[in-house]
Amino acid sequence: MNQPTQQIRIGLSQPHACSYLANQMEQVAVVLEQSYHYQDAFEMLLANGFRRSGNTIYKPHCRQCQACQAIRVSIPDFTPSKSQKRLNNKCQALTWQLKQQLDEGWYSLYERYITARHSDGSMYPPNTQVFHDFAKCGWLTMHYLHIYEGEKLVAVAVTDVLSNSASAFYTFFDPDYPLSLGTYAVLCQIELCQQRQFQWLYLGYQIDECAAMNYKTRFVPHQRLVNQRWQG
Repeated sequence: MNQPTQQIRIGLSQPHACSYLANQMEQVAVVLEQSYHYQDAFEMLLANGFRRSGNTIYKPHCRQCQACQAIRVSIPDFTPSKSQKRLNNKCQALTWQLKQQLDEGWYSLYERYITARHSDGSMYPPNTQVFHDFAKCGWLTMHYLHIYEGEKLVAVAVTDVLSNSASAFYTFFDPDYPLSLGTYAVLCQIELCQQRQFQWLYLGYQIDECAAMNYKTRFVPHQRLVNQRWQG
């Protein structure tokens, strides 16, 4: 861990059932210092394996499990795979825009996505206030990458846009769309980072045993934070 983060006061959550791995308990370390709740400090904390949920900055702190590894894509070195190139070609009719407010029709899309894809998750049943408590942040300027087919909204990627990096926070999309909008949203976020000449796109945590997360490893080259050292 970088030296500046060693002085931060940390609180620990109560252990609870892991959201990703069966028969595992989950615990997180939470940053208590309010002075670190601003953009530049958060970017430094991202580089040390932290994430945010709402206004809260946290990282896994599980006593008997080290499965969660922060993962990030090196933007200057990124090379799309053959399948990612094919997907881009198939999505040529789609366009994206970065906005600081959600489109009016966002909730119906979110509701369909949660009901179809995550009816067994903590965000079900879908609720506007629960989503805002989870996604919004009072000390960051919010950014929402909207993806359209013509004028129809088909996906939204909540994206934390920082000084030299971006963080893919949460994505929801049309669950009936015939192409992989989740992967395409990451490609759009990479394009955003390329336009702004950023160094990194953070993709959250990778858990190899969780099949739903393995799409993250297909964006190369990427690095993982292992024993507080980025390895790639």
